[in-house]
Amino acid sequence: MDFVFFSKLLPLFLYPLGLACLLLAVSLLLWWWKLSRWFPLPVVVALALLWLAGNEGVSNLLVTSLEWQYINSPDTIPPAEAIVILGGGVKPPVYPRFMPDLAESGDRVIYGAQLYHLKKAPLIVVTGGRIPWKEGGSQYLSEADDMANLLQMLNIPQQVILKEGKSLNTYQNAIYTREILQKRGIFRIILVTSALHMPRAVKIFEKQGFEVLPAPTDYLVTIQDLSPERHTWQNLMVGFFPDAEYFYKTSLALKEYIGILIYKLQGYL
Repeated sequence: MDFVFFSKLLPLFLYPLGLACLLLAVSLLLWWWKLSRWFPLPVVVALALLWLAGNEGVSNLLVTSLEWQYINSPDTIPPAEAIVILGGGVKPPVYPRFMPDLAESGDRVIYGAQLYHLKKAPLIVVTGGRIPWKEGGSQYLSEADDMANLLQMLNIPQQVILKEGKSLNTYQNAIYTREILQKRGIFRIILVTSALHMPRAVKIFEKQGFEVLPAPTDYLVTIQDLSPERHTWQNLMVGFFPDAEYFYKTSLALKEYIGILIYKLQGYL
């Protein structure tokens, strides 16, 4: 039982779905104990929580509060000594996959390749391992290896790719990346990760002594989603009711806020 395990387990009870389930369990206990006066309260709170989490406005507010902190375009990113691409966007080649698949956050790999082709840095570091109990990490290549293979398919020379395949979370990404780059005297990096994850990632890498140039990608909310032209009565009515897509985005945003809190308590930020 280590920090990585508990950091994955405990937040599940703070996300909307897990918290709602806990509240419903409390309600059942109140009913079992014949405390009928209090029985409805946890149910009402659970339903309100699920409704808010699946609401478009609430979801967009939470997501943009994180994603829009480091908006920039490839042209505005100054040159650096290395591009660091964080893992989390590549699925291993497990049957029936015969090659690594890009997950939704796999935009990180594509964007990192684009920045290299724009000559933003001469090296690329891919960082990420596999959690054994979660992904069968001992049976497959590390995520860093999979990312390196995908980068070569995107015409990135093998000799410019440095692999860090031991890390299991963002903090370890920064620690092990520093070990690799410090030997080369490299501290100015372009950091590529999902926009939602960028605020936490920037602080972690800066804490390890890096000069960080953020290069966010994989945006979940765009200006089109917030456009007044979408404020028709049809969209407002549809957006009023909970939706699985917004529920998912809300959960991701809360995951980041919880991660920021946990990392602050651990002294990682």
